[in-house]
Amino acid sequence: MSKKIIIEPFKIKTVEPLHIATEQEREQYLKNAFYNPFLLKSSQVTFDFLTDSGTSAMSSAQWAALIDADESYAGASSWEHLWQSIHDLTGYPYILPTHQGRAAERILYGYIGKPGKVFISNTHFDTTRANIEFSGATAIDCLIPEGSQPSLIYPFKGNMDIEKLEEIILQHKAENIGAVILTVTNNSGGGQPVSMKNARDVKRICSKYSILYILDCCRIAENAYFIKHREKEFEHHSYFDIAKEMFSFADGCIMSAKKDGLVNIGGFLALRDKKLADACTNLLIITEGFSTYGGLSGRDMEALAVGLKEVFAPGYLTYRIKSTTYLGEKISKKGVPILLPVGGHAVYIDAKALYPHIPVHEYPGQALVCELYKKGGIRSVEIGSVMFGKYDEQGKLIPSKMELVRMAIPRRVYTQSHIDYVAEIFDEIIADRNNVKGYKIIEEPEFLRHFTAKFQQL
Repeated sequence: MSKKIIIEPFKIKTVEPLHIATEQEREQYLKNAFYNPFLLKSSQVTFDFLTDSGTSAMSSAQWAALIDADESYAGASSWEHLWQSIHDLTGYPYILPTHQGRAAERILYGYIGKPGKVFISNTHFDTTRANIEFSGATAIDCLIPEGSQPSLIYPFKGNMDIEKLEEIILQHKAENIGAVILTVTNNSGGGQPVSMKNARDVKRICSKYSILYILDCCRIAENAYFIKHREKEFEHHSYFDIAKEMFSFADGCIMSAKKDGLVNIGGFLALRDKKLADACTNLLIITEGFSTYGGLSGRDMEALAVGLKEVFAPGYLTYRIKSTTYLGEKISKKGVPILLPVGGHAVYIDAKALYPHIPVHEYPGQALVCELYKKGGIRSVEIGSVMFGKYDEQGKLIPSKMELVRMAIPRRVYTQSHIDYVAEIFDEIIADRNNVKGYKIIEEPEFLRHFTAKFQQL
């Protein structure tokens, strides 16, 4: 069998129709949504690359497990299955199920965060930062310099800057650090992986200053793939064992299982420390549900228990990473500036380089997501100054370090011909690039503005 062709390592058993609108219809849909793809209806979208979170197609084994679920309120056998699956992977004794990752973030960071506390990450994602800042604490990014250079080829651009990490700790004093959070892969930084060496080094610094070390592990399997293929020490290790070793360095983890859990809903918080786990369990019961379901049905827990095993299958991970790379390489050859090397779950386009005539305060990334939808029915998301920009005391925009657009690819959903179609749309994007104009925000909330902000085309 040819090794040059990427084949989907599954057969299709159920199909869902694609919605195909005309370009004229899409322009009206986008105008009605105030030029924010989050406000579009799914029935108006042909290819949905808004997120890879909760958009996976489940396997026949997962659907079979759903039928056998136990929906008891307390102590369900489905919870036993999920607990065992998470414990086998992480090694942590205290596991709190939640309906998704941001609920686990709210519980942990809401409990340990408060004014004066500082949280340090390679890059905080949007909900992580929002939950930390909502508590009154401060979130500081500590990414290696290579991670902010889109065109630079570097194997582990998601790494924490260890020297800077220690500087921040000394500056703010160890007793004021709420936690150090290592996100694998680094979503906001382009889906870039973190090396095992870097995870060890973070552990060394956290142990030195007695600081809580949390792994944000929603794409841990994809990160394990990169470690196996880029870090020589691990070339003969299984993906599962690589992930287990990374968990061994941390004091706990948060997972949005809607990514590498291969499910449509679900997450968890897992910890080593009983005292911290007890406090978080109280908050779990108050806000999510009882400690043995935490906002999930038995069906959800069964599907997740299976998904956490399936995601480490070599055939699946090879297909997953190579199919994402396939799209990135195709559009890069057309002259589209992308973040290199291609990450695990998404292709990130450098909108500032694509549209150098659009200044950052006119949001070149938002311009590109609108063009992708108008020209191809493709929904994507801006990861730049709309998502991460702030204002100074005079109300002037403090821009993000990068102006990216993320095309996050759902797991086991689209075929290679779908991806070829998406790549072809970029011929039109390139041809029309000089005619594209920027946008301004006309309405926005205080937190997570990219979800609901309204825009006006300039």
